[in-house]
Amino acid sequence: MDFAGKDKATYVKETFNSIAPRYDLMNTLMSLGMDKGWRRLAVQKVGAMPGMNILDVCCGTGQLSFELGQAVGSDGNVTGLDFSQKMLEVAERSLQQTSNTAHIRFIQGNAMELPFPDNSFDGVTVGWGLRNLPDLRQGLKEMIRTVKPGGKVVSLDMAKPSLLGFKQAYWLYFEKLIPLMGKVWTRKASAYQYLHDSAREFPAQEELVRIFAECGLKDTCFTNLAGGVVAIVSGKKP
Repeated sequence: MDFAGKDKATYVKETFNSIAPRYDLMNTLMSLGMDKGWRRLAVQKVGAMPGMNILDVCCGTGQLSFELGQAVGSDGNVTGLDFSQKMLEVAERSLQQTSNTAHIRFIQGNAMELPFPDNSFDGVTVGWGLRNLPDLRQGLKEMIRTVKPGGKVVSLDMAKPSLLGFKQAYWLYFEKLIPLMGKVWTRKASAYQYLHDSAREFPAQEELVRIFAECGLKDTCFTNLAGGVVAIVSGKKP
């Protein structure tokens, strides 16, 4: 993948800083409005319950963090971490406008070196973030380190559909139409070309389940959404 002469971390940070103001709108357009339901399913998969303390890695504009907040309630805590300052600024503005009663905080940080002690959280989520990490396994190991034994690590991300015909139509849509939408709505076609390219290179859901297990999680599994366009992959810390 071409990172315009930059390392992946720098390229990704600059890319997401540039599209932050329209990021949520584009997610809704690209997913045909299904993204909110997908986030709710991820919250269910991580087992978020009232009073829990949950970490949301690569939180972006905080949409998954807010869904987690609804689940953990006023006695719970949600920490959203991202390295894009512009995305966090959008998250903070949304936080000021929400009626969510959970204790939600957003911090800037590096998913490759999470600034938390071992066994700090009841569960960890990452939404559309694993494929942006410079080292997927290192980032996953950091999430496992910070979750308590018995807690889950849950990823919601692009996947690879396998149904003949649908698969070809999907990749054509993603390769041609999504960058065009990005150009129209964010004036940043290259950012949405990156989303296509990173989705292409990201491990298929079946392989990601194996990687979760290799990194030390048990009961690993995946759930396909929208015909396998998106998948939730999860595992439990022993």
